[in-house]
Amino acid sequence: MTAIDPTAHLTAEQIEELGRELDAIRDEVLADRGEKDAAYIRKVISAQRKLELVSRGVLLFSFFPPAWLIGTAGLSVAKIMDNMEIGHNILHGQWDWMRDPKIHSTTWEWDHVSPADQWKHSHNELHHTYTNVIGKDNDLGYGIMRVDEDQRWHPFHLGQPLWNFINACFFEYGIAAYDLELGKNLHKRRRKNPEFRARARAVGRKIRKQVLKDYVIHPLLSGPSFLTTLAATFTANLVRNLWTHSVIMCGHFPEGVQVFERRSIKGETRGQWYLRQMMGSANISGSKAMHFMTGNLSHQIEHHLFPDLPSNRYAEVAVKVRALFEKYELEYVTGPLPKQVFSAWHKVFRLSLPNKKPKVKTPDREQELVAA
Repeated sequence: MTAIDPTAHLTAEQIEELGRELDAIRDEVLADRGEKDAAYIRKVISAQRKLELVSRGVLLFSFFPPAWLIGTAGLSVAKIMDNMEIGHNILHGQWDWMRDPKIHSTTWEWDHVSPADQWKHSHNELHHTYTNVIGKDNDLGYGIMRVDEDQRWHPFHLGQPLWNFINACFFEYGIAAYDLELGKNLHKRRRKNPEFRARARAVGRKIRKQVLKDYVIHPLLSGPSFLTTLAATFTANLVRNLWTHSVIMCGHFPEGVQVFERRSIKGETRGQWYLRQMMGSANISGSKAMHFMTGNLSHQIEHHLFPDLPSNRYAEVAVKVRALFEKYELEYVTGPLPKQVFSAWHKVFRLSLPNKKPKVKTPDREQELVAA
């Protein structure tokens, strides 16, 4: 909702042509999926399970500081792999074409307090349909932050850097809360809704299962290392939450990423939907290891364009997508992780404060805001 529309130079015909070119890129990858891709995800799942098993084995001796450090580091990486490159992408249906019942979006459950079916609804159906649309996309500010200058400021927003940090530390619980749309369902009348109560019970069961596994069973199996294993598991979950939150913030919130009003998507065409994904996302540049540890969400632009393509193909797709950005004179927002993290947090702080100056608006823009 910037005063200057970065896509204003495009005609309706150009936008639809852009959509056709992006469809062609998607169709090319869909037709080319095969055994190499299937071998990739099976290899990643196997490596993750072995790493977690070895790490938990090392933590049996976690009363020795070196064992604690090695086991905690390994468990942190294993949990990140499970959530990012494996769970997130399988639950998107990226690997359903394999027809493997063990690696399928309808059967997979992840190491996370949010039940897979609820996450798929809020993420796949809502977030990816309404990317960065204020009031429609729960991932945009997680319902606790002001995300655009044109949003009305309230004193509550002064605390949003703190709310965001707390959310980062306990991110999996934050995701479960907004999968439940907890904010709007806290009203007494809504709390009695049978559907909401059923979903809340499912979240409660999943939380109990995760807590039992991480903070009771595995520490007890460590015997004399109970307390150190407990601390290691808490640390691994904290590291996973902070990492995941950072990656997602970098993909959705840095300066240069656009947000949209509800009315802007009325009657949206395929080409316009693609264009919104392009302008509402940002990438993280880096090594292959960086891309892998982000679940290839470092290619957030490509993921928003093609959420059902196998994640291991995003790097090759990114080359073609970036060429289209250049062809249509659009800004491809990307940068190394430190730069993107700083940019996202700078925006969090900036928008926690009331606007110092009224934004300069064109007559058309002023009329739009009055109408809103």
